[in-house]
Amino acid sequence: MNEVDFAIGLSTRPGTAGPSGDAAVVHMLADRTTAAAIVDGIGHSERVATVATLLAEVAARVAARRGALAGLLSAGELVADPGYDDEPEPDAVAVAAVTGPGDDTTRIAWVGDARAWGWNGVRLRQYSTDQTMGEFLRVYGGPAADLADHHDAWVRTSLATAVVATVREAEIPDRLVLLTTDGIHDTVSPPELEALVRAHEDHPQTLTDALTAAARTGHSGERDDATAVALLHQATTTT
Repeated sequence: MNEVDFAIGLSTRPGTAGPSGDAAVVHMLADRTTAAAIVDGIGHSERVATVATLLAEVAARVAARRGALAGLLSAGELVADPGYDDEPEPDAVAVAAVTGPGDDTTRIAWVGDARAWGWNGVRLRQYSTDQTMGEFLRVYGGPAADLADHHDAWVRTSLATAVVATVREAEIPDRLVLLTTDGIHDTVSPPELEALVRAHEDHPQTLTDALTAAARTGHSGERDDATAVALLHQATTTT
């Protein structure tokens, strides 16, 4: 009989602006249900880096047990209160994915502009939709859509403000699922991204390493933190 197993890749590359605000965790349960979470902290400081790591761990562990939506909402509870001192809790955007043996889909949830992609062996498709003012203007802005590119950094939803109604969800039926932070997808063009996926589709670790290596300097002259997770469904034969 055939069972579905997984090959996983995870790579992160700090940017040039200070401590990395990116964090990623993959967590597997005893029944091989697997959850991955990427968190992109807003800002660059030691505190942002520490909290982002905590948020990713909580999101992945809860998502494996309770689903991607629950994973992100649980992580959001950790930073929902601004705190009592002069240094507010860091905020972040995030994406989580969950799948398991026998599943033919991967369930995803996201807030902000962390992205989820699917590769079916022929085409790369973005399944998430950025929750930014830029994307809002493209869809609803009418004449103001011309200003969309100037507002892509304006995140409309984050972990600290996330509720059930604002966390987006989808299912990906493809064999390879890719999660990325904006340090990758803001500087690596869609054709380049697809070419890297096509070249390394059977080797998730090589793929994620190639994606983070391809991240470039942005408009600010600095290179952002870049993180990618790849989850490949593999059919294995057992007796």
